[in-house]
Amino acid sequence: MHSNTQLTINRKPEVLKRLGLAKSTLHDRINQNLLPPPISLGARAVGFLQHEIDAVLAAMAAGKSNSEIRSLVLKLVAQRKLAAQGD
Repeated sequence: MHSNTQLTINRKPEVLKRLGLAKSTLHDRINQNLLPPPISLGARAVGFLQHEIDAVLAAMAAGKSNSEIRSLVLKLVAQRKLAAQGD
């Protein structure tokens, strides 16, 4: 991800609708590293990076295993840290 890439933030209700999940299932998958965690948008607001959710959905649609999805999620989160260091 390059610093000139425009990031789109999706709030939790939108992510739940896109994934067709209940809140508890969303949090379980985040805790299991099967979905990337949200980012903080302020004191009481969080959002999900759309490109990360898109990547996980694509992996799920391609029939990737939980182990492969977990690796993808860890890579996506690592890319966040690298992007933050580059700014």
